[in-house]
Amino acid sequence: MARQARAWQRMLSGRRLDLLDPTPVDIEIEDIAHGLAFVARWNGQTRGDWPYSVAEHSLLVEEIFRRANPGIALRWQLAALLHDAPEYVIGDMISPVKSAVGPAYGELDRRLSAAVHIRFGLPAVLPVAVKKQIKAADKISAWLEAVQIAGFSASEADRFFGRPDAALAAGLTIRLRPPAEVRADYVARHAALLAGC
Repeated sequence: MARQARAWQRMLSGRRLDLLDPTPVDIEIEDIAHGLAFVARWNGQTRGDWPYSVAEHSLLVEEIFRRANPGIALRWQLAALLHDAPEYVIGDMISPVKSAVGPAYGELDRRLSAAVHIRFGLPAVLPVAVKKQIKAADKISAWLEAVQIAGFSASEADRFFGRPDAALAAGLTIRLRPPAEVRADYVARHAALLAGC
């Protein structure tokens, strides 16, 4: 009899997360923050002594989202912070790889996102308008990352991500920090947002 392939991952918290059928009770913010702090954006192809992590990117996206949407509810700011949360177990694939993998990656991401959202009091599927606003902040972050640390010229970044609104990007500098520091900031920001929801 063939043994069924294991579909779960053991987390540092002790939880066992079923990647094919994730449940909110198996999701802990400390696991998310730890995983994201060690996952490199841009496949690690960035300048600096530390990789630019998905956790750092998520903090930046949430900040841009907040700037672009003054007064928006804290729950949607939390959604922006968690926008890449599934990558704590499935990693950060660059867009060309996601396209090559096909729809299975997107489905896995959707299931994990729904479980994360429910775990932290958000709707399983975000409202379309909120999702679009988060995506817009994500593109601004990608432009900043591309130009500041990934070796793109501004004109090349414009072609791929669109030129960001100068007011939204003003003063934002990509920071490369040790994973433990980024992890702590991610957990702290999550706690602050969750407390206000």
